[in-house]
Amino acid sequence: MDDKDDKMTRRDFVRAGARGACILGVGAVGASMVPRASGSPERTLWQIDPDKCIACGNCATHCVLKPSAVKCAHDFDKCGRCKFCFGYYETSPDAAAHAGVEYQQCPTGAIVREYLGDPYYEYHIDVDKCIACGLCVKGCKRFGNGSLYLQVNHDRCLNCNECSIAAACPSEAFIRVPADAPYPLEDKEHGK
Repeated sequence: MDDKDDKMTRRDFVRAGARGACILGVGAVGASMVPRASGSPERTLWQIDPDKCIACGNCATHCVLKPSAVKCAHDFDKCGRCKFCFGYYETSPDAAAHAGVEYQQCPTGAIVREYLGDPYYEYHIDVDKCIACGLCVKGCKRFGNGSLYLQVNHDRCLNCNECSIAAACPSEAFIRVPADAPYPLEDKEHGK
């Protein structure tokens, strides 16, 4: 190997290094000129859109937690406080004939019925017993006024990056909502 080949190699090396430094310098200057969004990205949580929810039962079986972080909620403003609640009792053609406690729809007895005065009752959800099967929601939507609906209980939810319930939801009812308003859907019709 002669000196000329050796010098060319060094010269090529220096040129390539200088070119690389210029490219990096221009890239850094260009990147610093790109406007950045102020603040950090908004933190979001999983929630269920009750208008899209079909109460398929996946909330009970696909959550990583047992029992599920999804629970039934009750919108008392919509409730008719009926003697025969289609969310409470099994829904069948002759359902009114079967108004005994033994005909409750909820497999865990999570709906508590309280007598207010003939013919009115109030229904409360015992969230510790609720497994998010959706049977009460389905009955309330089909024959009632839709006052029962499913929602994510954020005291329990792990807020998984990829929620297994959301992935299994056939109606795409699972959505991301701002963390500072984790339950906005329950009040959207009432303007609260």
